[in-house]
Amino acid sequence: MLTAKDIMSTDVYSVQEKTELKEFAAQLEKTGVSTMPVVDDNNRVIGVVSATDLIDRDKPLHIPTVVSLFDWVIYLESEKNFEEQVQRISAQTVGEICTKPAISCGIDTPVSEIADLMVTKKIHLIPVVNQDVLVGVVARLDIVKAMGA
Repeated sequence: MLTAKDIMSTDVYSVQEKTELKEFAAQLEKTGVSTMPVVDDNNRVIGVVSATDLIDRDKPLHIPTVVSLFDWVIYLESEKNFEEQVQRISAQTVGEICTKPAISCGIDTPVSEIADLMVTKKIHLIPVVNQDVLVGVVARLDIVKAMGA
């Protein structure tokens, strides 16, 4: 049975959570990858960030519809969603826009479980950790290659 350690890429590009967004954009362009694990100072995975997260930051802000009734303001849409949009637009670092917590796997996780995670969670890259430290990544293409082996 194939496991993560059999198919993972070990030459991994990662980014620190405190990295500024301009620097992250430059890293994406330089490396040619579209998704990176976000790590702390001890190389522990805390999230995942993608080019889509960066692009999503520049979407126009959708102001929620509200109704004013006497002294009350009633949101007809999620106030929490609006607050998340404001936070994303004003973000300055990778840690502020990345998806947390990261969905990761261990080195001995079967490829079938990794494939299932990718499909059910609709993700394209899963960081592989050993004792909470980033050791590799499994991308969808790695799964496809394993199927052909």
